[in-house]
This record gives sequence, C-alpha cells and structure tokens, in this order.
Amino acid sequence: MKIIYSKNFPPKEFGAINLFGLIIVRKDYGGLTDAEKNHELIHTRQMLEMLIIFFYLSYVIEWLIRLMQYKNRLKAYENISYEREAYSCMYDPTYLKNRNIFAFRHYYKERKEK
Repeated sequence: MKIIYSKNFPPKEFGAINLFGLIIVRKDYGGLTDAEKNHELIHTRQMLEMLIIFFYLSYVIEWLIRLMQYKNRLKAYENISYEREAYSCMYDPTYLKNRNIFAFRHYYKERKEK
C-alpha cells in the first residue's frame, strides 16, 4: 500500500481517500492509524474483486441511491455497503485473512436508523 500526503486533497471532510489502491491523506490530517490503514486495505480488496471500474461505478450508483434515501450526503456515504463493511471491520487486524469474497454484499441492506 502506497500512501502520499496532499495539502488540498481529499476534501476537508475526509482525512484520506483510496484511489486505485493509492492512499492520499490530507497533510493537516496527520498519519493514519493501523485501523484506518486496514479500512483502506479493505477498500483495495473490494476494488480488486470488482475489477476496479465496477467498484467505482457501483460506489457512485449506490451513493446516489442512498442520497435519495437519506437526503443527506454524510448519511448517504455512511450507508454505502463498501463503507459499512470497511468501517465495521477496520479494527480487526485479521479481517482480510478471513474475509469471504464479495463480503460487502452482506452490508447492502438498509440500516434501520434514518
């Protein structure tokens, strides 16, 4: 995993972003914790499973669906199945060793909270 630091990217509400397996971290965010690195590694695995282009297409489509559902950008982002998997498993350092292929599909179901 390659990590680079940027002054202006990603947007301020995000500390880091994973683009094609390259992690870009805002300089003013500081370093990534082990859990945050694991979060990004989970996204990298998701990308590879979805052949990268389908990951990004489905990510944007699901974000748009969630945006219509929740009418809130942050809530839409939090409910994307890829993010739900990454956030719920980022504190388990063994997760990727034991993870089933396409595990994110189990996180697609709508959350109960709105």
